[in-house]
Amino acid sequence: MQAMVMETGYSPIPGHGLSPQVEPDILTSSGKLDRRTSEDSFAEYASRNQQRQPNGPIVHRRAERHFSKKLRRRLIYKNGEVNITQTNIRKRRRRYLADIFTTLVDIKWRYNLMIFAMAFICSWLIFALIWWLICFSHGDLDHLDDKNWKRCVVEIRSFTSALLFSIETQHTIGYGSRHTTEECPEAVVVMMIQSCFGVICQALMTGIVFAKLSRPKKRAETLMFSKNACICKQDGDMCLLFRVGDMRKSHIVEAHVRGVLIRRKTTKEGEILPLFQFDVNLGYEDGRDRLFLVWPVIIVHKIEDDSPFWEISAEDLHREQFEFVVILEGIVESTGMTTQARSSYLPGEILWGHRFERLITFQKENGQYQIDFSRFHNTVKVETPLCSAKELAELDNAMQETASIDEDENTSLLSKAEKYPSPYIVKRHGAVQTDFPDDDQESFSNRDSIRSRQNLSSDNDGKEESETLL
Repeated sequence: MQAMVMETGYSPIPGHGLSPQVEPDILTSSGKLDRRTSEDSFAEYASRNQQRQPNGPIVHRRAERHFSKKLRRRLIYKNGEVNITQTNIRKRRRRYLADIFTTLVDIKWRYNLMIFAMAFICSWLIFALIWWLICFSHGDLDHLDDKNWKRCVVEIRSFTSALLFSIETQHTIGYGSRHTTEECPEAVVVMMIQSCFGVICQALMTGIVFAKLSRPKKRAETLMFSKNACICKQDGDMCLLFRVGDMRKSHIVEAHVRGVLIRRKTTKEGEILPLFQFDVNLGYEDGRDRLFLVWPVIIVHKIEDDSPFWEISAEDLHREQFEFVVILEGIVESTGMTTQARSSYLPGEILWGHRFERLITFQKENGQYQIDFSRFHNTVKVETPLCSAKELAELDNAMQETASIDEDENTSLLSKAEKYPSPYIVKRHGAVQTDFPDDDQESFSNRDSIRSRQNLSSDNDGKEESETLL
C-alpha cells in the first residue's frame, strides 16, 4: 500500500514531565463545540452539542446522518478547489517572478487584463517621452514654424503628437503624416528598438491570454462526479461505488481514475500523522481504473483486507473522520492537453445500503441511446449487511467451514455404505442394482443342496459310531 505524508507531529514523550497535549484533528471544525474522543459514540457527541432556544425545547442543528458532514471541513471542495493556504514562504515573490509566464497564467482575469493594458500604455508613454526628448534636444520644438528646418521627426509639435507617433511606430499603423528622417541617427535606432519591443510585447500578451483561455482546467468543469458515494454488496463482496460522467461529446482520451483516503494515523513510535494518505485500489491490477468515458461510469472499489474501509461498519461510518478524494485524469481530445478533475466525499456523504439508479435508455424512435443526467445523482436502497466487510468475510468463512464439515461427514457415511453393502443390493457391471428373482431361486437351491449334504454326512457318522459300539 503506497502512502504519502503531508504533515507530521509527535505525541508527548513519557517520563519527561511534559503535560500531555491533545493533537487537534484537522478534519474537524475548530468552533466552540466539545471535542469528541475516540471512546464517545456519535449520538453522545451530538447530544452534547445541541443548540437550545432561549425558552424552548432542544433544536437539532442537523439530522444525525448529516451532522458529521457539517462539523468537518473539506480539504478538497466539490468543484476540485483545494482548501489550503500557504504561509511563511521565504523569497516567495522572487520565486514567482522567476516563473513569470506561469504566474501570469495563474492569476485572475482582472489582474491579467490590467497587466495587459498597463504593459501597452506604459510602453507607449515611455517611448513617447523618448521621442519628445529627441525632438527637444535637436531643437525641433523651437522651430515649429520654420519650413526650412530639418526635423528628426516630422509633425511632432508637442508631447501629445509624440505619443501618437509612438503608437503608430509600435503597432506599424503608419498614417503617413508623421515619420522619421535621416537627420537624426538616434531616432532611427529608437524606431528599430520600439518596433522589436512592440512585436515581443504583443506576442507575449497574446500568448498569455490564449494560454489562459485554453487551460485544461476549464475542461474539468464539464466532468461530473456524483454527490454521494454508496456502499453495497456486489458479486458477494462489499463495494464502495461512485459515478463519473462527461457532458461533452468530445471524449477524454486515456481517462483513468484513482482514489486517496485522507485520515489521521498514529505510528508505532507515537508519531501523529494528521493528513496521512491511504491508497484506495480502484482496479489498477485488473485495468478497471482505465475508463472509456463515453457514458457515465460507476467506479467500484472492492473492500478487501488491504482497504481502509475493511473494518468500517454502518454504525462506525459516521463516527469516522476522513475524506475520500477521487481524481480523474485524461487527455482532452480537442486540444491534446492533460486535464484533471477532483472531488471528495466526507463520511456523511457515503450512503450505506444504496446503489445508483439506471440512467441510460434506448430510444426506438431514433435508434439512439439516451442518457438522462437528471438521475445522475439518484440512488436506490438495496439490502446490505450492516456489519463491516471484515465481519462479513469472517461469517462467510465460518459458513464455508461448517459446509465442508457436513460434506466430510456425508462422504464418510457413503464410504461406510460402500464397504458394508445391504444384502439386498448387488453390483452388476459397475452399477448398483437389486437382485433378480432368478438369482434368488438359484441362491435358495444352493442353500438346500448344502443342507442335504450336511445331513448325509451326519447320518454316515452315526452309522460308523453304531458299528463301533456293537
